[in-house]
Parts: sequence; structure tokens; C-alpha cells
Amino acid sequence: MKILVVGSGGREHALCWAISASPLCGTLWCAPGNAGIRDVASCVDIKADDVDGLVAFATANAVDLVVVGPEQPLVLGLVDRLTAAGIKAFGPSQAAAALEGSKGFMKDICAKYGVPTAAYRRFTDAAAAKAYATEQGAPIVVKADGLAAGKGVVIAMTLEEAHAAIDDAMLHGRFGSAGAEVVVEEFMDGEEASFFALCDGTHALPLVGAQDHKRVFDNDQGPNTGGMGAYSPAPVLTPALQDRVMREIVEPTVKGMAAEGKPFTGVLFAGLMIVASPEGPKPRLIEFNARFGDPECQVLMRRLKSDIVPLLLATCDGQLDHVDVRWHDDPALCVVMAAQGYPGDYVKNTVIGGLEDAGKVDGVTVFHAGTKADGDRVLANGGRVLGVTAIGKSVAKAQALAYQAVDRIRWPEGFCRRDIGWRALEREKAGGEKAEREQKQG
Repeated sequence: MKILVVGSGGREHALCWAISASPLCGTLWCAPGNAGIRDVASCVDIKADDVDGLVAFATANAVDLVVVGPEQPLVLGLVDRLTAAGIKAFGPSQAAAALEGSKGFMKDICAKYGVPTAAYRRFTDAAAAKAYATEQGAPIVVKADGLAAGKGVVIAMTLEEAHAAIDDAMLHGRFGSAGAEVVVEEFMDGEEASFFALCDGTHALPLVGAQDHKRVFDNDQGPNTGGMGAYSPAPVLTPALQDRVMREIVEPTVKGMAAEGKPFTGVLFAGLMIVASPEGPKPRLIEFNARFGDPECQVLMRRLKSDIVPLLLATCDGQLDHVDVRWHDDPALCVVMAAQGYPGDYVKNTVIGGLEDAGKVDGVTVFHAGTKADGDRVLANGGRVLGVTAIGKSVAKAQALAYQAVDRIRWPEGFCRRDIGWRALEREKAGGEKAEREQKQG
């Protein structure tokens, strides 16, 4: 098959890496790609949001399958345009991508179809939004309705912060048209997790859970980012909770979107808050994304045992009830290396060395995100630059391998968190101590 992957981040490198291993894959392109993706695919100089350029390329090259990585081209209707041109595309239509493209739309779907999520109101008037926030009290969450590159959500611990967030979005135009409407919603307290399911418009096939680390510094300090690392599986998402997520969140959404005449196909990413209740932990939806997460995709692809291409095709063809998916039991962990200054202003075009040496660590794959080639050199040209990903017999082992590889990378202008996987490590340690006590008692 001739396959085109759209995007240039760590998610797309992981997808290309997995697709290139499939016996069904003949020619693999990535548009626009990055310095690491060159090793597994031919990079094409077409931006991910250049819908006309991508459709023209796919048509001219008789591409059999297009896999859309980022949210922007989905919201712009790339899948609709490819479908109209007779080209198979993995990802939701423009109408279905509104689950990510409009937080207000997503909340309305949840309310209509009984999906458990935070109480909310939508506003196009800043004064009304502030009045509602004041009435509800802090902490409270303010979200720009549209796509804001992961920066449109403010968890306001005080009313002053909430009012400032509303002003930033609606009056100061911080997020452009994405902030013309805001969603003000209830603050949920608990442990966050990510869950993924493939959807073909009618059926949903559960994948696995993961846990991301959003804050930029160790101990969950500093501003939110697009994600500083992830691991899978997420111990907080027990098999029983995963079943509930499918039953209470994913399946009602798939049925609801079909009923709305906007069937969802592609991967549905449920950002979850696992909250305490008298009956035990229960999942509530924070938000939906209409694509694989980044860096969650990196750990999912490292754990995926099945050939990914038949799964992508079954999703496009409405055949998910005829396939299954197998996973490696061993956990995978990804450490993101970012440019100094991220998520604020950061320096570009710094040289990264030691990548080959890092990739020699057993069980490690270095996925590129914000990189570009300069002859034989690899330069950093983004905020999040590398996703050093390891698989091991335990989270502790995977973490040790990932940081061993990180330490081989020569990039003084980069940094990373040193505690990726800390929640899982605490659980692993507690589980080991419990087993030791039971053994002694036995």
C-alpha cells in the first residue's frame, strides 16, 4: 500500500515507525515530517494544514490511505476532502472533529447523551461569563471554545484568575477567534488519565490507557504544557474502570454522534478525571480529542503488538467489530526533552548530538518531535523536541532505560522532567511491599 501520514511531531514519528513495520506498507510518506521521520518515511514538504496541497499530493501519487495526525487539518475538513477525492482517510470528518474543535459542542453532546462530565455554561459575553464564575466560586475552570494549541485552558484557583482568564480570551484576543466563546465549568479534583478507542462510526474498539504529565517541572510544578512525558498502562485505569469508560463515555458518544448525523470515525481520545466517590473511583470526562495524544501515542505504539495498518483500515471501512488488538504486557514510558524556555519563548536551531548513542540503549526508541535536518546535523526547531521512549519489565525499569538514553543525548539547550512515571512507581512500590508482607505472613 501507499500510505501518507500527515504531521511533523512525536505522534507522527511513532505512527510512521509502527506503520513502516507492517508488511502491508509499500511506500510511506510523511508531510511535512521531521529529521527523525526521515529514517522510516520519505518526507514531503507540505504543511499539515495545507489541505489543497495534501489532497493534490495524495491524488497525484495514488495514495491508498492517509493517516491524519494533528487536530488542525481534521477541523479544517481534510478527511472530507480526501473522501470526496476517493481516497481512504483515517480520522473524523470536519463535523465530527468538532468534538475537539469546539469545547462547547463537546459539552452539549455530553449533556444530551448522558456522558458524565463537569457542570458547565457557554458564554459569548465576558461580563456574563464573569458573573457566572463569581456565582459558582473558585476553583473553577475557564476554557477557550476553539483550538488553542493546548494553551486555552485555565484552572483558576481564585476568582481573580478566572476573571483574568475570561478577559484574556474574550477581550484581549489571546487565542484569536478560538477565544470568542468560552466554556466556564466546574473544577474536578482527582487523578487524570487518558483513554483511547478506535471508532468506525458505529462500533468502538478499546485500546489502552496512559497517563500524561502536563506540568513543565518536576513534582507537577510550573505552567501546563502539551505534555512532558507519559506512560502506559496507567495503573489508575483498572480493567473495571476501563469497562466503565467504554460503557459510560465512549459508547454513548459514538451512538450520540451517529444520531446527530455526524458519525465519528478515527481515534477518540478521552481525557479523564478519576474522582473519588462513596461507591469507589469513577471516571468523568474532562475533554475529548479527535486524534492520538502526544506523547501518549509514543507509548501506545511501543506497546502495540498487532499490525497497526489493518486496524486503521478496519476503522475506515466500518469493520472494527471484526478485528481485535493485542498489546505487550510490559509498560512503556516516554520522557519529553524540550527546549529551554518552553512552554514560553525558547531558542531554535540548536544542535542535538548523541542521538545514535541514545538509541542503542536496550528497549529505547527516540521519537523526534520539533527537529529538522541540516545536512548530517539534527537541529531543534520546536518547543517539545524529542520523546525518549523505553519499554521494560516494570515502570521502574522502563524509566531507568529512558533516562539512561536521555543522559547520552548531548544538547545543553534542552531539558526534561526527571520524575516521569512517579504515580505508577509509587503504586508499583506499594504493590511490591504488600506482596513482600503477604509472603512473610504466608
